[in-house]
Amino acid sequence: MDDKTAIRDAATLIVLRDRLTSPSVLMGQRGAGAAFMPNKFVFPGGAVDPVDGTVPLSGPLPAPCRDRLAEESRLPAAALAAAAIRELWEETGHVLGAPGDWPDPPQGWRGFAATGHIPDPTALRFVFRAVTPPGRPRRFDARFFLVEADRLVTDPDDFTRAEDELAHLQWVPLADARQFDLPFIAQVVLAELAARLADPGPPDRVPFFRNDDEAHLVTRLGLHSHPDAD
Repeated sequence: MDDKTAIRDAATLIVLRDRLTSPSVLMGQRGAGAAFMPNKFVFPGGAVDPVDGTVPLSGPLPAPCRDRLAEESRLPAAALAAAAIRELWEETGHVLGAPGDWPDPPQGWRGFAATGHIPDPTALRFVFRAVTPPGRPRRFDARFFLVEADRLVTDPDDFTRAEDELAHLQWVPLADARQFDLPFIAQVVLAELAARLADPGPPDRVPFFRNDDEAHLVTRLGLHSHPDAD
C-alpha cells in the first residue's frame, strides 16, 4: 500500500557546547504518549509554521547554507531558520537572538519577543537533512542546523522557561550519547558531528538521509548537486 502521509517541512536545532574540550549537545526526552518518536531523546525541533516566514531576523543565514537551502526547498531559507529558533525557544526556553524591539509579534512568537530579542540566524550552519520513513504516523522533511552554545543569550543550564514537550532536558556528552534512547537518525547526525568537531565552518557537502519505498539512502547535497546525486 502506498504511504499517503503528508510530509511536512521541519527544522531541528543542534546546540553544541564546548566543541574542543568536552563536546555535548542539548537534548530532551519525548513523552511516552507522543505520536512521533515516543520516549526518544531528541534535539529541539518541529514543523515549520506559516508565520515563521514572516518574522523579522537580525541578519541572514551564512551564504553557503542559505544557497543550499534555496536549492533544495520550496520554503525560504529564512523560514526554516526561524522555525528552528522558535522550536528551541518553545522546547528548551533558550533564546538565540539579538536585542531588538518587536511590535505585534504573531502567535507562537510572543513569548520570544517578550524577552526583548529578535531571532538571530547568523551563526546557524545547515548540516543535515532527513526525511521520515514511510509508514510512520507523521512524516517530516527535516533540516538540521548547528549552532554553538555560546551564541545563546540565556544561561545554558537554565531550562525554567521551557514548555513541557520535552522532559529531562540536559547536555548530553557526545562520548555518552549511545547510552541514551536515540532515534536512528539522531545517531547518524551525532556520528557526522563527531567527525567534524575540528571544523566549525559549514560542511563542504550536506548529508541527506532519504527514505522512500525502495531504499534508505544517504546522499550528500553539494552547492550545485541534486539530492539523488552521489
